[in-house]
Amino acid sequence: MADGPSSGAGISGRIPPGQRLVHGWPVSHYGPVPRFRPERWNLRVFGATASGGTHEWTFDDLAALPHVTVVADLHCASGPTSTGHEWYGIPAATMLDVIPPAPGVTHVMAWAEYGYSANLRLADLTSPHTLMATHHDGEPLTAEHGFPLRLVVPHLYGYKSPKWLRGIEYMTADRRGFWEERGYHNIADVWRQQRYSYQEEEGDGPHGPPPGSR
Repeated sequence: MADGPSSGAGISGRIPPGQRLVHGWPVSHYGPVPRFRPERWNLRVFGATASGGTHEWTFDDLAALPHVTVVADLHCASGPTSTGHEWYGIPAATMLDVIPPAPGVTHVMAWAEYGYSANLRLADLTSPHTLMATHHDGEPLTAEHGFPLRLVVPHLYGYKSPKWLRGIEYMTADRRGFWEERGYHNIADVWRQQRYSYQEEEGDGPHGPPPGSR
């Protein structure tokens, strides 16, 4: 089991600045809940792979990959924090071991159902607390919380942890995902309160002015 970075601290010490503790597990997402069709479902790793090819897994194929448990909190950019989530799934860094990236890969784009996307630095994907979760608190994820597969990046705001994950794209240059194109911070570090693009500093995002900047 790998505990989250704040799992041993008291509640007050694990709530990032500007966040408020909420009980339970609020449901929050953009768009409808997709229907899982196992015969059509796959997870793709593509883009700047070392081989130049694309790899695909069915849902059953994922069972053969290493699995771990991570205990971590969830932080929404709008303010709510819920604590003590027990996730079970595949360490995201496993993808880089199985399908190595090409030299020069610095970022990834996580793709989900309906074209939702979230960009991450490679170091965010390879964090020991980042995983592709299939279970929560010992039970399979519910559809509303991302079944069959959800990316969990607990040190970043929740829009970087897309539900209904379908693909990982290796990238040699950064580009903004769905919410990042709509005014949210490109990095989204919860402890630095990186919520909105107008807060971005030099080097925080791709070249060019951030969305909503003046």
